[in-house]
Amino acid sequence: MNVLRNSLAAIGLCGLSSLALAAGNPLSVHVLNLENGLPSPGVKVTLEQQVGQDWKPLSEGVTNEQGRIAELFPAGRALTAGEYRVVFKTGEYFRQAKRETFFPEIPVIFEVRQTEQHYHIPLLLSPYGFSTYRGS
Repeated sequence: MNVLRNSLAAIGLCGLSSLALAAGNPLSVHVLNLENGLPSPGVKVTLEQQVGQDWKPLSEGVTNEQGRIAELFPAGRALTAGEYRVVFKTGEYFRQAKRETFFPEIPVIFEVRQTEQHYHIPLLLSPYGFSTYRGS
């Protein structure tokens, strides 16, 4: 009984540890398909920072089975104040699903003022529309 309890506790701690690591990253995204109410796995996402008049690439990722990227900001770098752009490559996602879309990509530009906060950007997606907001 103690072995089972200790094993379950260890599994729980591993899950909490990965959540804690993800919580340390200042930026996450989540893509949900409004057509079917399901997460959107396989969406490529890029992160860029505005430097002068240009956008500097920082990182990229692909949404997991839950439609999430828990750690989009580059590891080992400090989040600085400024403007950032997350670009959701939705055209590729819909092509793989053999669907048409009006939006081949969706750029979301946001401003970081408080660098100690976590920024979460959900995207609610359909082939002909989208919505986004600052999540938590």
